[in-house]
Amino acid sequence: MALHARLPSTGGIGSLVENLLPWCGALVPVLLAGALWRRSAAAVVALVLPVTVWLSLFGGLLTDRSHPGGDLTVVSHNVDAGNPDPTGTARELASSGAELIALEELTDQARGTYEKGLAKAYPYHAVRGTVGLWSTLPLSDTRPVNVVRGDVGPLARTKPAESAAEAADEVRALRTTVATARGPLAVYVAHLGSVRVTRGDGFWTVSRDFGADALAKAIAAEPHQRVVLLGDLNGTTDDRAFHGLTSRLTSAQKTAGNGFGFTWPASFPIARIDQVLVRGVRARSSWVLPETGSDHLPVAARIGW
Repeated sequence: MALHARLPSTGGIGSLVENLLPWCGALVPVLLAGALWRRSAAAVVALVLPVTVWLSLFGGLLTDRSHPGGDLTVVSHNVDAGNPDPTGTARELASSGAELIALEELTDQARGTYEKGLAKAYPYHAVRGTVGLWSTLPLSDTRPVNVVRGDVGPLARTKPAESAAEAADEVRALRTTVATARGPLAVYVAHLGSVRVTRGDGFWTVSRDFGADALAKAIAAEPHQRVVLLGDLNGTTDDRAFHGLTSRLTSAQKTAGNGFGFTWPASFPIARIDQVLVRGVRARSSWVLPETGSDHLPVAARIGW
């Protein structure tokens, strides 16, 4: 746990361990049981080290770091290309009362359903490819951000066979400006490439890592001081692949959440791969919304100036 940054990147082992890093603490009770079974006082004392390391890394996440106040509520949700109930998902998201709702993994078949379900509460929206932002505030200067390198994950299965090969050119990130009462806010919505465990490549992250680097460069060049990134990054903020992002942006969950805020898979979340990251504004609170028809849980944050 303490030396995870020194693990090799070969085969993605370092990235894989970093995405599951909090779960290393689950080994401590196992080691404790073994020490007690062996009646080894030295082994029990030795467990102080991993416990101390785990608490230094994650102990702060066990407390409630939220604060009252804030100016805007933002929500991000990977709605799942195979979502069996997009109408219900749209209804649940609209009931959140958020001013901004970012959706990822939109399909051509379901896009109209979300537009219809969110239209009444959100008069402004922008969609580019498979990502979109719905807003109660005016949007401008919307443009795609290229984060794709030949991988589209489950979205390829929703396309006709003849067009699946073209899916590598799918737009999976956008940038837009939200006109708030406190001035312009640059908002990025992104769905980075999938990660997979394969026999030949180990933990394969090439597409995601390319997107993370491209997104970090786009945000580094962003002229607006206030920035919010919403999306499914297919990795946790502990992952070394996101250093370019986490060195410029702050995680709303880590600074203003309560607990780990795991989001995937929705049925038994083990990792927070859906993120709200900010710059130039402060996260006042961060939380996970109830399960919808997606395999991800929605995330929300209250931000303020």
